[in-house]
Amino acid sequence: MKVSKMDEITINITLLDRPFRLAVARADEERVRKAASLINERVKFYAKHYAYKDAQDLLSMTALQFATSVVKMESESNYKDQHLERKLNELNALLSDPQA
Repeated sequence: MKVSKMDEITINITLLDRPFRLAVARADEERVRKAASLINERVKFYAKHYAYKDAQDLLSMTALQFATSVVKMESESNYKDQHLERKLNELNALLSDPQA
């Protein structure tokens, strides 16, 4: 979905003490800010608990954790979708059965 310029705003976020200026849909502002905050929190956690050479190590570990979470959620969502589809098919079969 294309966002019109009127629905787009420019925000400033900071990741690992580096400022970024982003153009985002007004409706996405809160999500983008929350995502940036989560990244910063996770990087700080890894910096405190693990040995690392540089910020790229911390970002790599953070990216892996978030990617793993996405893969898990996609898998769970697919399972739920399949389960729901099976149940709907069962209900449809019951409703269309003249013996019922």
